[in-house]
Parts: sequence; structure tokens; C-alpha cells
Amino acid sequence: MSVNIVQIEPVPPEEDGPTSAQPLDPTTFSSACPNPALLHYRSGYSTPRSRPSSPTNSPGNGLTRFSTSEAPLDWVQKMQRRASARKVGVERAWYSKKRVKGIVWVIGLLVFFFLMNWVMLLRLQGHGIRSESGLPGNSSLPSVSVTIPEKWRKIGRVKKAQKGNYGRMLALAAHALAEGQSKPEPKDLWLEPLVPSVSWKPCADQRSWEPNEGKNGFILVTANGGMNQQRVAVCNAVAVARLLNSTLVVPKFLYSSIWRDVSQFGNIYQEEHFINYLSPDIRIVKELPKELQSLDLEAIGSVVTDVDIPKEAKPSFYLKHIIPILLKNGVVHFLGFGHRLAFDPIPFQLQRLRCRCNFHALQFIPKIQEVGALLLQRLRQNESHPGPLDRYLVGSFAEPVKKQTKSRAKKASRYLALHLRFEIDMVAHSLCEFGGGEEERKELEAYREIHFPALTLLKKTTPLPTPAKLREEGLCPLTPEEAVLMLAALGFKRKTHVFVAGSQIYGGRARMIALTSLYPKLVTKENLLTPTELEPFMNFSSQLAALDFIGCTAADAFAMTDSGSQLSSLVSGFRIYYGGGKMPTIRPNKRRLASIFMKNSTIEWRVFEQRIRKAVRQTKHIQPRPKARSMYRYPRCDECMCNMTITS
Repeated sequence: MSVNIVQIEPVPPEEDGPTSAQPLDPTTFSSACPNPALLHYRSGYSTPRSRPSSPTNSPGNGLTRFSTSEAPLDWVQKMQRRASARKVGVERAWYSKKRVKGIVWVIGLLVFFFLMNWVMLLRLQGHGIRSESGLPGNSSLPSVSVTIPEKWRKIGRVKKAQKGNYGRMLALAAHALAEGQSKPEPKDLWLEPLVPSVSWKPCADQRSWEPNEGKNGFILVTANGGMNQQRVAVCNAVAVARLLNSTLVVPKFLYSSIWRDVSQFGNIYQEEHFINYLSPDIRIVKELPKELQSLDLEAIGSVVTDVDIPKEAKPSFYLKHIIPILLKNGVVHFLGFGHRLAFDPIPFQLQRLRCRCNFHALQFIPKIQEVGALLLQRLRQNESHPGPLDRYLVGSFAEPVKKQTKSRAKKASRYLALHLRFEIDMVAHSLCEFGGGEEERKELEAYREIHFPALTLLKKTTPLPTPAKLREEGLCPLTPEEAVLMLAALGFKRKTHVFVAGSQIYGGRARMIALTSLYPKLVTKENLLTPTELEPFMNFSSQLAALDFIGCTAADAFAMTDSGSQLSSLVSGFRIYYGGGKMPTIRPNKRRLASIFMKNSTIEWRVFEQRIRKAVRQTKHIQPRPKARSMYRYPRCDECMCNMTITS
């Protein structure tokens, strides 16, 4: 507000005006300010009330009645004092506003400073891998570097909002990890319940039947999905071939628009070992006889798709519907074969054959075994101490490296493997939401329309549970933020070496900040292996998945974030079968975890820690395979393993 204050100048002595020491004469006041209302208007004041005049008040009489009365003079002085006070008040108001503006500027600068520091911290965390590590094989493990396709990075930036949902809990976790460096880890963190687990011994290699001659024709199998789905399909096909007394042609793998991998059976598994090891069970050939290769299998009705076979069909279905086709045409082609054989009821020896195929007949090719052995050496930071499962995973490459030095061998470091099933296909198929808002919903819907058209149609025609309900029921994969909170609550220390399987994390580097911040010694195969070592596997997702399979299966402890994924199921089953009760697996009950995470804004860390540990401990109980559940995941059953307690 602009204030104009009119200063009344004293009249010079020659005009008989008052000096600075004399009171102001009314005549002088009138001449100095001919319009008093203008003074008050410019000063922001109201005009004083006019008084009634008298005949003696005329200007021509010299002294007016105001010159002989003190009241008018007091009024003038009062007006001067008011003007002076108002001026001081305006100056004080101006000073106060200036002071407030100054404080606002200081606060703004502080906020800007903290924001810039936060941004720089995030960037340092995102690039931590390159600053902490050297070449693969160095004594210090590098931090994680997660690759992500360019088209998903924009959504990844939106995912930072998800961290805000758990910001309080992540801060508590970081504080707990910092304080817990000197505290011992929970005793059962790296252990299974030893006594009940060691009583189960592998015995799927035992046979008690005659070889199958395969007289009823040939079975072609084209398996779909990724490496783990294909592995299950191969084992099921072996069992079906024995059931139908038919000859199995070495399975082929269907090209997938999701995986985009042209790898075939011989690019992943040892064909000769597969054929020879199962020869006492079924007859296996590498290709169809020439007289059958020229047949139009679809035209003669020999192509059977997943649509034609119920999921987890019983043996009676194959005996009723497939045998007639075999006997008529001499060949059946199972196209897109997967989970098309039930787990119960199945004859004992047929069930054992499936276990024998999975745990004994399928061995990775030497190229994968050799690089897998390098991966394990660098994960353990030691080349002379193979793990208990290494020889089943990498064959002869598990032999310890003999060093020329006579120095005492360094103790191998133990590590935790984490299967973070948070790729875009899992995220899209789950129908859950992960904090990316409308932009995320649009992108995932577009992905579903291309890769999961049946799911898109189902959404349009059938009322489905809301994302919130799905999360409440434990049907959503754990986010990286939820996974790291679980690990911290379980008691894994900040210095724990963590191997993350898979690198195409939806959301990219931004989504991994919580994990890399709390566990800086976090790595992937891309960190530990050189570009030259990885080059033969690039663009072959199934072969890269085989390396992840090796890294997870041989780990001292394995944690999964989605209990329904094939990799987690196969890895946990392999660890049970060959682990001797010393290879613990963390299987979170996602429904129970969801109820705990929902209280993240109020729950205290001590209570959160107790509830997480209780929920996870219950999943580590040793139990035989539940009815109708997969023996690939739960091999503690008489068909796959022998319970020595019962035998004795």
C-alpha cells in the first residue's frame, strides 16, 4: 500500500509564520493545506467533522476564535500526533511484511537444498553398482544393476509413488538394520528344521518295472512358456508316453511372443543323457520316422491342443481319447502341452517317473554348467569350496579349483537368493495395481490385450475382484518394497550378500532403490559375469533363466516373492530333494503378509518384525506333499523321496 504523507512546512519569519519552536497558527495551517480532506485521503484517514462557524470566524478579522481557544490548537496537535503514529504503524507493518518474506525465502532455500540432496542421493543409489565394484570375481560383491526396456522406464518413474506407501516402514527398517549390525541373527534364519527334514532321502532313481517298448505310436510334444514351464511339460510328456506305451520324440519348444526365445531342447539340456537315462523307462528318439514326417497331422486329426485336454487331466482321459488316435494314425502331436496331467490319482511308478525325469534326467548343457559354476564361485567369493548341490547343477565344473598358493583357504561367503517375480508379464497377469496410477493401468491393459487376450476378454465379460481385494487375498506378487521389508524383518543383516534372479524388473532402477539402499551387496548375474561371458546367452531368455536357476538353487537360503511361479516351485523342490535338510526356503504367506502390510502407517517395527517372523516360520514346517499338489515343488512323498524314519 502506497501512503502519501503531506508534510506541513513552517511559514518563513518574514511572513510572520511560526518557527519550529512555536505552535502552528490556524491561518498558516489553512494556507499550507488549503484542502484538509486531501491530506486525510492521501494519508488513508477520514476527513474530520466540520464545526459550525460564527461571524467572528471570517478570514478578514486577523485572529480567529481558534487562536484564542486551546481546543482547536489541541485538535491540530492531536492530528499531527495521529499522523505520526500512523506513519510509524505503516513502517512497522512494512517491516513485518519484509521480515515474513525473508523467513519464507529462507524456508524455500532450505526446502530446495534438501530436495536437491534427496535427488542426488537417489542418483547415487541408482548408480551405486559402478562405484562399489570392480570386475567380476573381485573380493567385494557389486551392487545391483537392473536393466529395463526403454518403453517401461517412463512407468518406472511413476512407481516411486509406491515407495511413499511404505516410506515410514522403510525408514524404520533402515534404522533397525543400522542398529542391528552388532546383534546376532536369528538362529533359524539360515536353517531348516533339521531333524524332520534329514529323514527324507532322494530315491526317485529306483526302478521296479520293465522298459517300455513304445509300440503304440509316436508322441510329439511342443511345450509352451518359459524354461520352467517347459521343464514341467517335458516331465509330464515322459509320463504320458509311458502311460500310452508310445515312443517319445525329443520335445520341441514353442516360440513365445513373450519370451522371444528360439532355444530348443538341445540348447538347454543334454539330449544324450536325457535319452540314455530314461531308456529303462520309455523309448525316446530324436525325430519321427521319415514315413511319418510327410503327414499333414492337422488334416488327419493328430494335433491335440491344450483346448482339447482339460487342465491336470487324469490318466483315464488319455487312455480314452488319445490311444485311439495313436492306433489309427501312428502319431499324436501335443501342441502347447503344459499342465495337462494330474498329480493325483496317478499310479505310484508313473509318479516316480516324473520325479526321476525332473531331478535326474534333465541336466544343463556344458556351456550353461561352465558359466553357472563361475557364477557360484563369484557369489561365494571363493573358487575352492563348492556347495552341496553344485554337482547336481553344474556337473564336473563343480570340482574345486586347485590353487598353487599355500596360503590358508578363504572361507566361502554364504548368500541369500531372492526370486523377485516382478516382471511385466506377472504384473499384468495379476490384475493388481502397484502405485503407478492411471498411466500404469493403461500400459498394463495394453500389454494384456497383446499378450493375454483371453484375460482381456474375461475382464470385459465377467465381474472380477478389485485390485484391492486381490491384494487382500494374497493374490498379488510382492513388490520390491514389500520384499525388502520382509527380509529386514526376518533378521537378514545389511551386509548380507543377496542374489536377485531375473533383471527385467517392472519399473527398473527406480523400483529397486529400496532394495539396493537397505542391502547394498545385492547383485544379479549381469553384475557378476562379464559381457564376454554373457554374450553367448544374450537373446536366449531360457538359457539366462537356467543361470538364475543355478544361482537360486545353490544358495544358502532362498526367498521367493510369488509362491505360484514355476521358477520358485522348481528351485524349492530341487533344494528339498538334494539339500539334505540344510537348504532353507522362505515361502511367504502372501495373504498374511498383506494384512500386516496394510497396517504400515501405524504398526511399530518390533510388532511388524514379530508378525513377519511368525508368518514365515509357519511356512518352513516340514510336511509331506499335500494331496493334488505338485511333486516338482513338494518332493517329500513316497514316489520321490524315502522317509527313513518310517522305513526304520
